[in-house]
Amino acid sequence: MGDPKHPLLSKDGEVTIGGIFAVHSKLTLSSFEFTEKPQPLSCSSVNLRDFRMAQIMIFAIEEINRSESLLPNVSIGYQIYDNCGSRLFSMNSTMALMNGQEFAAEDRCNGQSLIHAIIGESESSATVILSRTTGSFKIPVISQSATCDCLSNRKDYPSFFRTIASDYHQSRALAYMVKHFGWFWVGAVNTDNDYGNYGMNIFLNTAQEEGICVEYSVKFYRTETEKLKKVVDIIKQGTAKVIVAFLTSFEMNSLFEQLSIQNITGLQMIGVEAWITAKSLITPKSFRFLGGSLGFAVRKINVEGFSDYVIKEFWDTAFPCSQTERNSFQYALNCSGYQDLLPVKNYNEDVPEQRYASNVYKAVYAVAHSVHSLLKCREQEGCDKGLTIQPQQVVEALKKINFTVKFGDHVWFDSTGGAVAQYEIVNWQQDSDGSIQFKPVGYYDASLPPDQRFVLNTENIIWAGAQLGVNVYIFKGRPVCCYDCIPCAEGEISNETDSNNCRQCPGEYWSNAQKNKCILKAVEFLSFTDVMSIVLVFFSLFGAGLTVLVAILFYIKKDTPIVKANNSELSFLLLFSLTLCFLCSLTFIGRPTEWSCMLRHTAFGITFVLCISCVLGKTIVVLMAFKATLPGSNVMKWFGPAQQRLSVLAFTLIQVLICVLWLTISPPFPHKNMKYYQEKIILECHLGSTIGFSAVLGYIGLLAVLCFILAFLARTLPDNFNEAKFITFSMLIFCAVWITFIPAYVSSPGKFTVAVEIFAIVASSFGLLLCIFAPKCHIILFKPEQNTKQHLMGKAPTKSN
Repeated sequence: MGDPKHPLLSKDGEVTIGGIFAVHSKLTLSSFEFTEKPQPLSCSSVNLRDFRMAQIMIFAIEEINRSESLLPNVSIGYQIYDNCGSRLFSMNSTMALMNGQEFAAEDRCNGQSLIHAIIGESESSATVILSRTTGSFKIPVISQSATCDCLSNRKDYPSFFRTIASDYHQSRALAYMVKHFGWFWVGAVNTDNDYGNYGMNIFLNTAQEEGICVEYSVKFYRTETEKLKKVVDIIKQGTAKVIVAFLTSFEMNSLFEQLSIQNITGLQMIGVEAWITAKSLITPKSFRFLGGSLGFAVRKINVEGFSDYVIKEFWDTAFPCSQTERNSFQYALNCSGYQDLLPVKNYNEDVPEQRYASNVYKAVYAVAHSVHSLLKCREQEGCDKGLTIQPQQVVEALKKINFTVKFGDHVWFDSTGGAVAQYEIVNWQQDSDGSIQFKPVGYYDASLPPDQRFVLNTENIIWAGAQLGVNVYIFKGRPVCCYDCIPCAEGEISNETDSNNCRQCPGEYWSNAQKNKCILKAVEFLSFTDVMSIVLVFFSLFGAGLTVLVAILFYIKKDTPIVKANNSELSFLLLFSLTLCFLCSLTFIGRPTEWSCMLRHTAFGITFVLCISCVLGKTIVVLMAFKATLPGSNVMKWFGPAQQRLSVLAFTLIQVLICVLWLTISPPFPHKNMKYYQEKIILECHLGSTIGFSAVLGYIGLLAVLCFILAFLARTLPDNFNEAKFITFSMLIFCAVWITFIPAYVSSPGKFTVAVEIFAIVASSFGLLLCIFAPKCHIILFKPEQNTKQHLMGKAPTKSN
């Protein structure tokens, strides 16, 4: 029969609850040489998580024993066994719980277990062994962390319960989360046991339903070193950067070590509750490989009073010393060795996150409530101790329980013996001090309506390197779902990586740098803030100011012969029109509007016709004045001041009429040009009627050519100050500027088209101003002796040597 196995922790009671936890995680096997009796199996390496589970089981039992409302006069005892993380030890511990500590060969088995319920195991595979063994005897098993969907089969496991949800919910939630982020090309790896195989199978089926492509699905067990290396090679050679890891913390630790050895980084790990919050994975270099990991975790619940209980028990057993010792000598004797430790006596930050411990707490209370109902307990009257409770009665009672624990959780079991699926979504993040934290970024609650179950705050997530805004390219010779990601073309986006085609942005929109969002195109026009506009505005205002100064100078010297020559009224009117020509260029700068578009072209056309009309009038005056000097000529009476004004007015009115017709029939209007540039919009003034604009320019050109011809004919007339020469030069510059303007205007892109037009206006205006008025200003300012009637008529006396 072998030696009896004794529990790690135990206490007698009228109702006994068993517990099996992996308090140690490593098992050392003795030699089996059959030369001597095998030595007991030895365990090492304390598993702090399961040790805390054992502690909270005791904490909950002691809390119930102190309660006056729950099992008021019934004490609960416990027997807690350590399975050392071994399936062999799990079977050993199970048999010890069922048989009791004393078992002799002559005793008969009466079929009655000393244990009313068992809490455990931590892993699904070990729980399967436990439940199959106890199932025939209908001993209830309540697990705090075994999540394999296989345990939901009530036919195979009729007396199994759990205070955690089945992996059916977690596996499907994994697929939903992967789809939520648009990751349609993933790899998958799982633990090769019931937990990993069942969970991964559900994930793969759900992924297929949701259109997610799985590049590879591989598995290994913690003891299979060579198989693990092959798995890592597959991950390394694969193209998927998102890895769904349905692993326990032991396998995840082995995988992490191999990833570190081969320096494989940049993988976005998607994890499950078994490892996503495992502090055993936190090492100085783990964040480089697992940073940004995202996954589902059991909700973190703080069981009130448990931390204080853990610390007090630790100090009471490890350091039996108190500062309240009455005998100072005894205090000095007992506590002298612990003086340095007393300042940290209340330190409790080493108590890990109570994610599974709260499930153990709920399991203990579930058994207590079941026994409470079976013993017909009343708060004042107590419980009926004359009733005998069988384990199968506890099974039936567990199916009916419905209560709330002190931290607010509602405890009940569904038809499969499981709890409602409620997960916290956590993300591996690094604080400023370098410590790794499991930051909550959302939750999944299966008790809510389908559209409210899944909530994520993506702004708070730190990523390992997932990419969006890419299209797919099908690989030849691979399944249809196999693809490579290629960027969308300019102007196209894709916010889903499974898209077969990129989506074209609407007309006024363009793709951003990531190609996952359409943004408004940049609007381009010649604004007053552009450097080019500032330069053009400066020269326009400078030209207008210079023209005004010339007008002031002419007004001051209006009685001098050089000002009176060739009709001073036309000179002042010409200076006025030149000022308007300089200023009209300003209407071309700024955001085009309906009014500015009509104003800029009409103002330009009318002011330039007024200017050329004045020049043409002055040219005709020169010709008429020469004709008037011929004997018997009476031509000047036909082109006196009145006729000169009428001619200027008539020429200008023709242009006004053309502009009115243009604005009436088809006026200019602001237009968004999206043809020249794809990535931006050119805001320009559309001409409306091309014929109207051509008529305006053509009429200006006609007057300019006529003026040039007449001035050219009059250039050789015998006059000491022949103004026709200067008009000829001015018209030559004017025509040259506007002839070169046409090809430059047509070929200039965007706002440069407007800049070319402004340059042409300013340059031709400067040409007229300088060629016609600069010589006169030079004589007025620097050679006043030539500003006489005799000199102008060529009758001034010559200087003798």
